Amino acid sequence: MENDIIDQLILDWKNERPELDVSPMAIVGRILSLGKTLEKRASMALSDSCIYYTDLDVLATLRRSGKPYALTPTELMQSVLITSGAMTALLDRLTKLELIYRSVDENDKRVKRAALTKKGIKTIDKAIEIRFDEAHESVNFLSKTEREELARLLKKMMFRIKEL
Repeated sequence: MENDIIDQLILDWKNERPELDVSPMAIVGRILSLGKTLEKRASMALSDSCIYYTDLDVLATLRRSGKPYALTPTELMQSVLITSGAMTALLDRLTKLELIYRSVDENDKRVKRAALTKKGIKTIDKAIEIRFDEAHESVNFLSKTEREELARLLKKMMFRIKEL
């Protein structure tokens, strides 16, 4: 297998600071780099769908919540990785695109629930197929056993390392 930028980073640090154990960067550096690459690939795959990756995250969360495909902003925040300010701007944008509509929550009149429109359901159903196809293409060079093992190890790492 050929060397990558992480191999070079490790070699450089071994030369400059040989007393440091830089071996964890072989994993952490590659996960960080791979995350950026995978997000770019997903965004490129979605470019014809007229939605962004963050749009997909919110629309998919609404879609997989089941009928009536409606959640409060707080419920959405528990499933997506954006700030509350960014969430408000994103929901406003999705409303203007007529992919969602906002309605007053029956239980708390101060809260406006976000719900998918028919156009939103059609858009996310098409976009999620594209997204899953792209994800499959990203890992199809691994055997089923390798994919299962990698998924298990990444899950283990995620549970061990808590979010800040």
